[in-house]
Amino acid sequence: MATHRIRPNSVLPARRESLSLQTADGLRLVAELAFPPSGEPVATMICLHPLPIAGGMMDSHVFRKAAARLPALARIAVLRFNTRGTASAHGRSEGEFDEARAERYDVAAAIEYAEFADLPQIWLVGWSFGTDLAVMYGNDPAVVGAILLSPPLRYSQDSHLEEWHESGKPLIAIVPEYDDYLRPAEARERFAVAPLTEVVDVAGGKHLWVGQAEEVLDRIVARLNPTATPLPDTWDGAVEVEVPRLIADA
Repeated sequence: MATHRIRPNSVLPARRESLSLQTADGLRLVAELAFPPSGEPVATMICLHPLPIAGGMMDSHVFRKAAARLPALARIAVLRFNTRGTASAHGRSEGEFDEARAERYDVAAAIEYAEFADLPQIWLVGWSFGTDLAVMYGNDPAVVGAILLSPPLRYSQDSHLEEWHESGKPLIAIVPEYDDYLRPAEARERFAVAPLTEVVDVAGGKHLWVGQAEEVLDRIVARLNPTATPLPDTWDGAVEVEVPRLIADA
Protein backbone atom coordinates (compact mmCIF):
# COMPACT_ATOMS: atom_id res chain seq x y z
CA MET A 1 0.00 0.00 0.00
CA ALA A 2 1.41 3.36 -1.04
CA THR A 3 2.30 6.01 1.53
CA HIS A 4 1.38 9.58 0.57
CA ARG A 5 2.48 12.83 2.16
CA ILE A 6 -0.55 14.87 3.25
CA ARG A 7 -0.51 18.15 1.37
CA PRO A 8 -2.79 21.22 1.58
CA ASN A 9 -5.05 19.86 -1.17
CA SER A 10 -5.07 16.21 0.01
CA VAL A 11 -8.48 14.66 0.66
CA LEU A 12 -8.42 11.47 2.71
CA PRO A 13 -11.17 8.84 2.63
CA ALA A 14 -14.43 9.62 4.42
CA ARG A 15 -18.14 9.02 4.09
CA ARG A 16 -19.42 12.41 2.95
CA GLU A 17 -23.05 13.48 2.76
CA SER A 18 -24.46 16.73 1.40
CA LEU A 19 -27.18 18.09 3.67
CA SER A 20 -29.82 20.79 3.85
CA LEU A 21 -30.29 22.16 7.36
CA GLN A 22 -33.71 23.65 8.11
CA THR A 23 -33.85 26.68 10.41
CA ALA A 24 -36.70 27.57 12.76
CA ASP A 25 -37.41 30.67 10.67
CA GLY A 26 -37.86 28.66 7.48
CA LEU A 27 -34.52 28.79 5.66
CA ARG A 28 -32.50 25.99 4.12
CA LEU A 29 -28.76 26.01 4.73
CA VAL A 30 -26.19 24.22 2.59
CA ALA A 31 -24.17 21.72 4.65
CA GLU A 32 -21.91 18.68 4.52
CA LEU A 33 -21.24 15.95 7.06
CA ALA A 34 -18.03 13.93 6.81
CA PHE A 35 -17.80 10.64 8.75
CA PRO A 36 -14.82 8.35 9.32
CA PRO A 37 -14.38 5.98 6.36
CA SER A 38 -15.46 3.06 8.56
CA GLY A 39 -16.84 2.64 12.04
CA GLU A 40 -18.33 5.31 14.24
CA PRO A 41 -16.86 8.71 15.16
CA VAL A 42 -15.63 9.37 18.69
CA ALA A 43 -16.47 13.07 18.59
CA THR A 44 -18.17 15.69 16.43
CA MET A 45 -16.95 19.08 15.25
CA ILE A 46 -19.52 21.65 14.12
CA CYS A 47 -17.72 24.36 12.14
CA LEU A 48 -18.84 27.99 12.45
CA HIS A 49 -17.09 29.88 9.69
CA PRO A 50 -15.57 33.40 9.48
CA LEU A 51 -17.44 36.55 8.46
CA PRO A 52 -19.27 35.90 5.17
CA ILE A 53 -19.14 39.51 3.98
CA ALA A 54 -15.34 39.22 4.22
CA GLY A 55 -15.16 35.91 2.33
CA GLY A 56 -15.82 33.47 5.18
CA MET A 57 -17.67 30.25 4.31
CA MET A 58 -17.81 26.54 5.07
CA ASP A 59 -14.90 26.03 2.66
CA SER A 60 -12.57 28.46 4.46
CA HIS A 61 -9.25 26.65 4.47
CA VAL A 62 -9.00 25.41 8.08
CA PHE A 63 -12.49 23.92 7.95
CA ARG A 64 -12.00 22.52 4.46
CA LYS A 65 -8.85 20.75 5.63
CA ALA A 66 -10.59 19.55 8.79
CA ALA A 67 -13.28 17.86 6.71
CA ALA A 68 -10.66 16.44 4.36
CA ARG A 69 -8.46 14.92 7.09
CA LEU A 70 -9.98 14.55 10.53
CA PRO A 71 -12.57 11.83 9.80
CA ALA A 72 -9.78 9.52 8.66
CA LEU A 73 -6.95 10.65 10.95
CA ALA A 74 -8.85 11.25 14.19
CA ARG A 75 -12.27 9.57 13.84
CA ILE A 76 -13.98 12.95 14.15
CA ALA A 77 -17.25 13.70 12.35
CA VAL A 78 -17.06 17.15 10.74
CA LEU A 79 -20.28 19.10 10.12
CA ARG A 80 -19.82 22.24 8.01
CA PHE A 81 -22.47 24.62 6.75
CA ASN A 82 -22.92 28.02 5.17
CA THR A 83 -24.75 30.47 7.41
CA ARG A 84 -27.68 32.37 5.90
CA GLY A 85 -26.84 34.18 2.68
CA THR A 86 -23.37 32.62 2.48
CA ALA A 87 -22.10 30.94 -0.70
CA SER A 88 -19.30 28.46 -1.32
CA ALA A 89 -18.54 25.78 -3.87
CA HIS A 90 -21.17 23.65 -2.12
CA GLY A 91 -23.90 26.21 -2.85
CA ARG A 92 -25.59 29.26 -1.35
CA SER A 93 -27.69 29.10 1.80
CA GLU A 94 -31.02 30.89 1.75
CA GLY A 95 -31.55 34.20 3.49
CA GLU A 96 -29.27 37.18 4.08
CA PHE A 97 -26.43 37.98 6.45
CA ASP A 98 -27.88 39.47 9.65
CA GLU A 99 -24.85 40.62 11.69
CA ALA A 100 -25.02 37.76 14.21
CA ARG A 101 -28.70 38.22 15.02
CA ALA A 102 -30.82 35.75 13.02
CA GLU A 103 -27.75 33.53 12.70
CA ARG A 104 -28.86 32.18 16.09
CA TYR A 105 -31.28 30.00 14.12
CA ASP A 106 -28.46 28.71 11.91
CA VAL A 107 -26.41 27.59 14.91
CA ALA A 108 -29.48 25.96 16.45
CA ALA A 109 -30.25 24.10 13.22
CA ALA A 110 -26.76 22.60 13.11
CA ILE A 111 -26.83 21.55 16.76
CA GLU A 112 -30.30 20.09 16.39
CA TYR A 113 -29.23 18.08 13.35
CA ALA A 114 -26.19 16.70 15.16
CA GLU A 115 -28.32 15.79 18.16
CA PHE A 116 -31.04 14.19 16.02
CA ALA A 117 -28.39 12.16 14.16
CA ASP A 118 -26.99 10.90 17.49
CA LEU A 119 -23.55 12.30 16.74
CA PRO A 120 -21.26 11.86 19.75
CA GLN A 121 -19.48 14.47 21.87
CA ILE A 122 -20.62 17.60 20.02
CA TRP A 123 -18.08 20.44 20.03
CA LEU A 124 -18.46 23.82 18.36
CA VAL A 125 -15.36 25.12 16.60
CA GLY A 126 -15.78 28.76 15.63
CA TRP A 127 -13.35 30.86 13.65
CA SER A 128 -13.42 34.68 13.80
CA PHE A 129 -17.11 35.63 13.26
CA GLY A 130 -17.95 32.02 14.01
CA THR A 131 -16.52 32.40 17.52
CA ASP A 132 -19.09 35.09 18.26
CA LEU A 133 -21.83 32.74 17.11
CA ALA A 134 -20.44 29.98 19.33
CA VAL A 135 -20.23 32.24 22.38
CA MET A 136 -23.64 33.84 21.84
CA TYR A 137 -25.70 30.84 20.75
CA GLY A 138 -23.71 27.66 21.33
CA ASN A 139 -24.21 27.12 25.06
CA ASP A 140 -26.72 24.37 24.40
CA PRO A 141 -27.35 21.24 26.52
CA ALA A 142 -26.24 19.06 23.59
CA VAL A 143 -22.86 20.78 23.27
CA VAL A 144 -19.83 19.55 25.21
CA GLY A 145 -17.74 22.69 24.74
CA ALA A 146 -16.38 25.20 22.24
CA ILE A 147 -13.05 26.04 20.66
CA LEU A 148 -12.60 29.62 19.47
CA LEU A 149 -10.07 30.31 16.71
CA SER A 150 -9.01 33.96 16.46
CA PRO A 151 -11.92 35.31 18.55
CA PRO A 152 -12.57 39.03 17.90
CA LEU A 153 -15.37 39.24 20.51
CA ARG A 154 -17.03 41.76 18.22
CA TYR A 155 -20.69 40.79 18.67
CA SER A 156 -20.62 38.71 21.85
CA GLN A 157 -20.96 40.37 25.23
CA ASP A 158 -19.67 39.72 28.73
CA SER A 159 -23.06 38.27 29.61
CA HIS A 160 -22.59 35.49 27.05
CA LEU A 161 -19.17 34.63 28.45
CA GLU A 162 -20.55 34.64 31.97
CA GLU A 163 -23.21 32.13 30.90
CA TRP A 164 -20.51 29.83 29.54
CA HIS A 165 -18.63 30.13 32.82
CA GLU A 166 -21.74 29.27 34.79
CA SER A 167 -22.31 26.21 32.60
CA GLY A 168 -18.90 24.81 33.54
CA LYS A 169 -18.35 23.66 29.97
CA PRO A 170 -14.88 24.01 28.45
CA LEU A 171 -14.27 27.15 26.43
CA ILE A 172 -10.88 27.28 24.73
CA ALA A 173 -9.72 30.45 22.95
CA ILE A 174 -6.83 29.90 20.55
CA VAL A 175 -5.37 33.36 20.03
CA PRO A 176 -2.70 34.24 17.45
CA GLU A 177 0.23 36.34 18.60
CA TYR A 178 -0.29 38.75 15.69
CA ASP A 179 -4.07 38.68 15.43
CA ASP A 180 -5.68 41.60 13.59
CA TYR A 181 -8.41 42.10 16.20
CA LEU A 182 -7.64 40.55 19.59
CA ARG A 183 -4.13 39.60 20.70
CA PRO A 184 -3.31 37.37 23.69
CA ALA A 185 -2.87 40.02 26.39
CA GLU A 186 -6.16 41.74 25.54
CA ALA A 187 -7.87 38.37 25.11
CA ARG A 188 -6.99 37.46 28.69
CA GLU A 189 -8.56 40.70 29.86
CA ARG A 190 -11.73 40.18 27.82
CA PHE A 191 -12.14 36.55 28.89
CA ALA A 192 -11.53 37.36 32.58
CA VAL A 193 -15.30 37.47 33.14
CA ALA A 194 -15.27 33.73 32.36
CA PRO A 195 -12.23 32.62 34.36
CA LEU A 196 -12.59 28.97 33.38
CA THR A 197 -11.81 29.93 29.77
CA GLU A 198 -8.45 28.60 28.63
CA VAL A 199 -6.65 31.20 26.51
CA VAL A 200 -3.97 29.56 24.36
CA ASP A 201 -1.33 31.81 22.80
CA VAL A 202 0.04 30.73 19.44
CA ALA A 203 3.49 32.19 18.81
CA GLY A 204 3.75 33.69 15.34
CA GLY A 205 0.07 33.05 14.69
CA LYS A 206 -2.08 35.29 12.50
CA HIS A 207 -5.83 35.72 12.23
CA LEU A 208 -6.29 33.72 9.03
CA TRP A 209 -3.89 30.90 10.01
CA VAL A 210 -2.37 30.79 6.52
CA GLY A 211 0.38 28.18 6.57
CA GLN A 212 -0.66 27.19 10.10
CA ALA A 213 -3.65 24.92 9.49
CA GLU A 214 -1.79 21.81 10.63
CA GLU A 215 -1.01 23.36 14.02
CA VAL A 216 -4.62 24.48 14.43
CA LEU A 217 -5.98 21.04 13.55
CA ASP A 218 -3.59 19.42 16.03
CA ARG A 219 -4.88 21.73 18.77
CA ILE A 220 -8.50 20.92 17.91
CA VAL A 221 -7.90 17.17 17.89
CA ALA A 222 -6.05 17.43 21.21
CA ARG A 223 -9.42 18.39 22.74
CA LEU A 224 -11.78 16.19 20.78
CA ASN A 225 -9.70 13.00 20.57
CA PRO A 226 -6.36 13.33 22.37
CA THR A 227 -5.32 9.78 21.46
CA ALA A 228 -5.06 10.85 17.79
CA THR A 229 -2.39 13.52 18.34
CA PRO A 230 0.00 14.44 17.00
CA LEU A 231 -1.64 14.11 13.62
CA PRO A 232 0.53 12.27 11.08
CA ASP A 233 1.74 14.01 7.93
CA THR A 234 1.46 10.85 5.81
CA TRP A 235 -1.36 8.47 4.91
CA ASP A 236 -1.11 4.82 3.93
CA GLY A 237 -3.74 4.36 1.25
CA ALA A 238 -5.77 6.25 -1.30
CA VAL A 239 -5.57 10.03 -1.34
CA GLU A 240 -7.49 12.33 -3.64
CA VAL A 241 -6.27 15.73 -4.79
CA GLU A 242 -8.83 18.47 -4.40
CA VAL A 243 -9.44 20.53 -7.51
CA PRO A 244 -10.37 24.18 -6.75
CA ARG A 245 -14.04 24.86 -7.49
CA LEU A 246 -15.83 28.09 -8.18
CA ILE A 247 -18.26 29.45 -5.63
CA ALA A 248 -21.80 28.40 -6.52
CA ASP A 249 -24.10 31.41 -6.65
CA ALA A 250 -27.29 29.45 -7.09
